[in-house]
Amino acid sequence: MNETLRRALLRARLSEEDVAARLQVDPKTVRRWLEGRVPYLRHRWALAGLLDADEADLWPEVRAERAARSRPAEIRAIYPHRNAVPREVWLSLFGSAVREIGILACSGLFLAQDTGILDALAGRARAGVRTRVCLGDPDGPIVDGGGRGEDADFAMAAEIGDALALYEQLRGESGVEIRLHRAVLYNCIFRADEQLLVSQHAYGVPDARAPFLHLCRADGGDMTTTYLESFERIWVDAVPLE
Repeated sequence: MNETLRRALLRARLSEEDVAARLQVDPKTVRRWLEGRVPYLRHRWALAGLLDADEADLWPEVRAERAARSRPAEIRAIYPHRNAVPREVWLSLFGSAVREIGILACSGLFLAQDTGILDALAGRARAGVRTRVCLGDPDGPIVDGGGRGEDADFAMAAEIGDALALYEQLRGESGVEIRLHRAVLYNCIFRADEQLLVSQHAYGVPDARAPFLHLCRADGGDMTTTYLESFERIWVDAVPLE
């Protein structure tokens, strides 16, 4: 029996069924993990992220494996797709910001539709946190010339318009800036100071199915810096929303 994992689930107020739904596995699989079976690597990382815990604390037997594979210290968690990122992680990410929040996406509609997240963004802005939102220009080549077909382009333009209408609520807060970019995004980047959630886009795969990295800057690492530099390059060329 993995008592450490069981206690972690109790602290997080998550049932076997909750975990199974979040990780898209059978509840029987979660029960086997509680009985002592060590999950596959991707499930360990996703579950550790869900519980805000270190995988080596949940499964001490993987310490040797971790040392062998030398996972970068900046990686806090890896999620197989966007829906596997718990809402609590998004709220914790933005709620932790003390200096800066950044959102770089094509539409970012999934966040804008969550009133709790919009409230969190507005609250941090009122607390003096610089907040930058950079979305695709619905009239730009990222939509009109994306090679996805006219129907898909029209749908994306409409999605961006819906997102802008929702993010517009933030513009009344001091320090909130919204810009439109015409870049072809290789990643969507969501920043709170030195922490990032970054999607890993794959050609021909919907954004919602792209894997996500949860990163936090660490000594000697440069992954976080790389994505922050990418954000800044796109932001500089983006046009302020009128």
